Amino acid sequence: MSISGKKIIVTVIGVLFLMIFMIFPLLSLGEHEHGSHQERKDTGASPLIEEMIKLDAVFRDVVSGVAMGDGKRVHEALETMHGTMEKTHEGVHHGTVVLRKNAGRLNEFIARDKQFHEKLEQLAHAAHGNDQNAMVALTKELLDGCVSCHRDFRQP
Repeated sequence: MSISGKKIIVTVIGVLFLMIFMIFPLLSLGEHEHGSHQERKDTGASPLIEEMIKLDAVFRDVVSGVAMGDGKRVHEALETMHGTMEKTHEGVHHGTVVLRKNAGRLNEFIARDKQFHEKLEQLAHAAHGNDQNAMVALTKELLDGCVSCHRDFRQP
């Protein structure tokens, strides 16, 4: 195996590690805070929570697709995110999205969310072209953004 191939594998393993780091906090959410998927639909959960749930599922497919070199799978997973940012931002405007940590930094949150979704679009473009190196780099960058945003805006 070439050095380039080993580097991609090491990077993918690093991305998978970050994915686990990102998912465990979501899995530990208590029923009292977010409930089951069915309960969320019935109670009209925050658009931000709905986006995070969808993003969790999308990144499971993205990480697997990137690891397997399957740009089509990555692209198809990302297509399901269309419209989520707009719903979240509309929720911010209407007061249905409230940051539980650093609420005074709402404008920063919105700017970071827009940048995040721009990176999702870049990943979709890389996936459409099955550009392995770009998919790995963008996935890592996106997951780093998830961890950073959770540190800044989500209570433990």
